Amino acid sequence: MVPRSDWATLRRLFPYLWQYKWRVMTALAFMVGAKVANVGVPLLLKELVDAMNPKGAMATSALLVVPLGLLLAYGLLRLSTTLFAELRELIFAKATEGASRSISLQVFRHLHALSLRFHLERQTGGMTRDIERGTRAVHSLISYSLYSIFPTLIEVALVLSILAVKFDMWFAWITIIALILYITFTIVVTEWRTQFRKQMNELDSTAHSRAIDSLLNYETVKYFNNEEFEARRYDDNLESYRKAALKSQTTLSVLNTGQQLIIAAGLVAMLWRATQGVVDGRMTLGDLVMVNAFMIQLYIPLGFLGVLYREIKQGLTDLEKMFTLMEREREIADVPGAQPLRLDSAGLVFKHVNFAYDPARPILHDISFEIPAGKTVAVVGPSGSGKSTLARLLFRFYDVQQGQILIAGQDIKQVTQSSVRQAIGIVPQDTVLFNDTVEYNIAYGKPGATHGQVEEAARAAHIHNFISATPKGYDTMVGERGLKLSGGEKQRVAIARTLLKNPAVLIFDEATSALDSANERAIQAELQSVAQNKTTLVIAHRLSTVVDAHEILVLEAGRILERGTHAALLESAGRYAQMWALQQSSE
Repeated sequence: MVPRSDWATLRRLFPYLWQYKWRVMTALAFMVGAKVANVGVPLLLKELVDAMNPKGAMATSALLVVPLGLLLAYGLLRLSTTLFAELRELIFAKATEGASRSISLQVFRHLHALSLRFHLERQTGGMTRDIERGTRAVHSLISYSLYSIFPTLIEVALVLSILAVKFDMWFAWITIIALILYITFTIVVTEWRTQFRKQMNELDSTAHSRAIDSLLNYETVKYFNNEEFEARRYDDNLESYRKAALKSQTTLSVLNTGQQLIIAAGLVAMLWRATQGVVDGRMTLGDLVMVNAFMIQLYIPLGFLGVLYREIKQGLTDLEKMFTLMEREREIADVPGAQPLRLDSAGLVFKHVNFAYDPARPILHDISFEIPAGKTVAVVGPSGSGKSTLARLLFRFYDVQQGQILIAGQDIKQVTQSSVRQAIGIVPQDTVLFNDTVEYNIAYGKPGATHGQVEEAARAAHIHNFISATPKGYDTMVGERGLKLSGGEKQRVAIARTLLKNPAVLIFDEATSALDSANERAIQAELQSVAQNKTTLVIAHRLSTVVDAHEILVLEAGRILERGTHAALLESAGRYAQMWALQQSSE
């Protein structure tokens, strides 16, 4: 993807800020007020010094009054500078935080809207790092550009105008030349340095991804005694990051030294000109103090200009990465004007479906079958035959290349994805739970469910007694991905939350294949109870779990070889009968 320009990134950020346009304008007005007050300080200093000068024209009696007024005015200006700056911060904080919140929420929503393909390919650690840096970049960009760069430009313009009007143009020219040299040097060197900063970011994301991946697979690392291997792999990434960071620091030193050299030369030239003016009688001592105060006021923000420019460039780089993530196209999107699914009945039809994850490797070939409302159809076959792909297509994680999938007579590609997923419940083979309480995980099937509803679902899934027997009951934490629960307990939680959802269509995707025989029989009975009067698709490896299905499909290499009831398929003595005989003999 071609990197966008900095201006394009800023234009992309602008609408989020423009929601708070009145706050932005008020904050800018306070910022201008703060700078005008700041520029007024050296002017008052000049008057104060001249007023204290015995050679001045003022009378001795006036000297006792005028400096007091000037001192009070000086204090008031100093206070105004701080007051305006704080008011600006107060007014603008809502805009900054609001824009940051809007962008973060939009990224989060967009990530959930992206296809399963994207989430299977992503690296969680690196992606979260990109989002984290992008959100932080919103704050830094607004802070540095509006609070530092623009105020400095306003102050420079005011100071140059005063110097040019009150004295000669040489003061303005020296300042302008120093500024041009400073800004040019800063931009050129910072542009050169950006490559090292980008490299640091990439290496940081990679190291973070490796660390997260290793920790998520803690048990696997332990099984193979590979702690040292993982540590070395992580250290290799950290070493690469260290080298990039050293390059970045070296170039920063070059930048800072060059900047200080230019500023020092400009200051010396200005003071030489002002001192010469005092000696020649063209300027007063107050003028010399004023010029010096102006230079110090300009020197302080200019000293940070390199850092500010670097941070702004870094912020733009980070923000660009997050915006690129936001612009990642949705593989599966609702058609314009898509309506919610109407569930008059819950019949399910696959009509001449062809599908491939990769065009070079087709998975399903001309799949057609129907599940009448309230009936159960089972799909059996060897691993890799395409059974679980049927469930993914039903949920619209992917779209079929040819054919149609209909629920209640409506093509699922023509209705909203949300309504399709609301109508379907699944008990998967590998139930993954959130690292939260048992109650939270069951209630996830119906956000906002009462404790009574959660308990009722748990009773129906025959897990209430187990939960009640634990010290914390429904507040028991299940651990990362539910690892504190056994396979049977996790499956019962999955059944409970699907019961709570109460969908019209049910999918059991090899829901008992990971369990022992005793647990399988117990949970199988619960699944049959759950499936009563619901349109159910059972994807199974063990044939003993599907003997009661209204129809059984035998899928092999993405094609339906046989179909019929358990008895009819045994009688036909085909592929299903062979599989049945094999499984019976092994048992």
